[in-house]
Amino acid sequence: MSYSAATVKELRERSGAGMMDCKKALSETNGDIEAAVDWLRTQGLAAAQKKSSRTAAEGLVGVAVTGTKGTALEVNSETDFVAKNEQFQDFVRKATEVALGLGTDEIEAVAAAAYPDGGTVEEKLTNNIATIGEKQALRRVKTLAVSEGAIVPYMHNAAAPNLGKIGVLVALEGDAGADVLEPLGKQIAMHIAAAFPQALTADDLDPQTLERERQIALDKAREEASASGKQIPDDILEKRANGAVAKFAKENALLSQLFVMDNKTPIADVVAKAAKEAGKSIVLKDFVRFQLGEGIEKKESDFAAEVAAAAGL
Repeated sequence: MSYSAATVKELRERSGAGMMDCKKALSETNGDIEAAVDWLRTQGLAAAQKKSSRTAAEGLVGVAVTGTKGTALEVNSETDFVAKNEQFQDFVRKATEVALGLGTDEIEAVAAAAYPDGGTVEEKLTNNIATIGEKQALRRVKTLAVSEGAIVPYMHNAAAPNLGKIGVLVALEGDAGADVLEPLGKQIAMHIAAAFPQALTADDLDPQTLERERQIALDKAREEASASGKQIPDDILEKRANGAVAKFAKENALLSQLFVMDNKTPIADVVAKAAKEAGKSIVLKDFVRFQLGEGIEKKESDFAAEVAAAAGL
């Protein structure tokens, strides 16, 4: 029986069960998602299912590097308390190493991969949900590699070695030695953690994001023109909007951002200077910045109201 990836995703969200379990459930029930939920319950996954409605926006980001390859992985939990749990930390550390070995950007591949202690990564996570008592989820993974050079990791707000809230990887390609690449990479990684670039270059920025910025700038220019009572030609308004987009792109593309250490030197020039001083070639090829929970809408709870509701007050 065929079923879509979207159906598997919906079942995972509704049941809290692992990806492979969800696929098996859909196969067993001919793709009927309601029947699949019941099937999962009958297979002893009720502990995970009961927690599926909770928001998992805490947890840990893990980074791992070997040779000229590095991986960042985000695993979410419901509370920051779990991030301090040794069992959870051990899982994130090992799952990151698994992802590094795969060299993948697909979280589903990590979930289905063999876990060092037996079973799959997803099965280990499901077991952790039952034993730790909180919903947890594999969220995203990204791997960088260079043919020659270094992948430099950095962890901001580290909870343990290579585990924390903001994980960064910097890919530097070239024939410079580690004595040059490592400190340069760390400085750039610290900049990335602080400055939050959205892409390596302006051309790499999301076109929809740029169009949204352009429309916002255009609407603002029109409102200002209307408020002033002046008749400003549309082509002038368009130029103002395009200028605003260019400014946005410059401020959000890593290579054109001003280095946080001096707030005046573009990152591209920082790299070029290091290469010139070393007499070697150095190219900033790519980066990863994973900030724990970014983009996840956290549910605000009123504990007093919850207690009152539970008591029927």
